[in-house]
Amino acid sequence: MGRWQPNARGRLEEAALDLYTERGFDQTTVAEIAERAGLTERTFFRHFADKREVLFGGQDALLELFVTTIAEAPDSVAPLDAVAAALEASAPVFADRHRQARRRQAVIAANPGLHERELSKLAAMASAMADALRARGVGETAAKLIAEAGVAVFRVAFERWATEEHPDDLARYIREAVDELKEITAAG
Repeated sequence: MGRWQPNARGRLEEAALDLYTERGFDQTTVAEIAERAGLTERTFFRHFADKREVLFGGQDALLELFVTTIAEAPDSVAPLDAVAAALEASAPVFADRHRQARRRQAVIAANPGLHERELSKLAAMASAMADALRARGVGETAAKLIAEAGVAVFRVAFERWATEEHPDDLARYIREAVDELKEITAAG
């Protein structure tokens, strides 16, 4: 493939996932990823800060989507429902990425350093959602609890979706996890 061909970012992501799966994350270099994608290392670094970011790119856009959806929810919507709506709004982002998500999860699970980065990403997600809830007038403790619950819902739903052989829409898994959380907390 020539360097001028479109979708350099997608080609780099695919090449990286292939190599991480074949060789392992630590054994794969940026040079090998770029070569597999038919691109240069310079092109790689235009799209990603390092080889970890291939797995974690797009976080800022996802956080923005969460925050915006929470902020735009009508005042009458309960805080947990505003978070649930934000999580569901992310489903289209992943609609055509099930295969990549499945492979990504396997790579992260096999590498403790990546698992740590995943936890950091989830903490940033909780912080952003808590800030958005506080901006809606939710108290400090409630905002933190609801945001952390939202992250737990997202993580559980995403893992279920990613491990399914033929999954439905991610939004369904999110709705099911929210409903189960509401049942559990109502019963307590």
